[in-house]
Amino acid sequence: MNLIGAGNKGEARWSNVMGSAVIRAIGFFCFWLVLTRGDPADLGPGLIAAAAATWASLKLLPVEQWGFRPIKFAGFVRHFLHQSIVAGVDVALRALHPRLPLQPGFVAYQAQLPPGRKRNTFCAIMSLMPGTLPCGTSTDGSLAIHCLDVTQPVVEQLSMEETLCMGALGSARSDA
Repeated sequence: MNLIGAGNKGEARWSNVMGSAVIRAIGFFCFWLVLTRGDPADLGPGLIAAAAATWASLKLLPVEQWGFRPIKFAGFVRHFLHQSIVAGVDVALRALHPRLPLQPGFVAYQAQLPPGRKRNTFCAIMSLMPGTLPCGTSTDGSLAIHCLDVTQPVVEQLSMEETLCMGALGSARSDA
């Protein structure tokens, strides 16, 4: 990891690393305070534990440039909540109504994001949507998606969701 971030897209700059380290350290220290109920005798060990946890987290999960866009993110959250309600009602109707089609199976989705954290973030969000569940990667690199009705335009919907999700998180397909 080049801490200066001189050239590669997605590479973290020194200021981003320091900002992330401060946020992580504060989070770990607050977690320590919760665990120890804020006992003043545990503040010293808590600072040491937070520093060690911060160092380990930066080694295990290095900072990555995302370019978060708050307004697009708010729009995505609104879209996600709406889609979750619509899809949840659809899944419930299909599961409970004997005449509505339920044709479960797998579809292959060729994600535009390369394997890594950004694709994993998209898969995690996709797994929260009723009726679809990413189940792994096939030999050709496409994602295996379990869905409740393979006759629906699942691939087109996933493509739209990927575009919206990564636009909100600041990782357009072109810079992935």
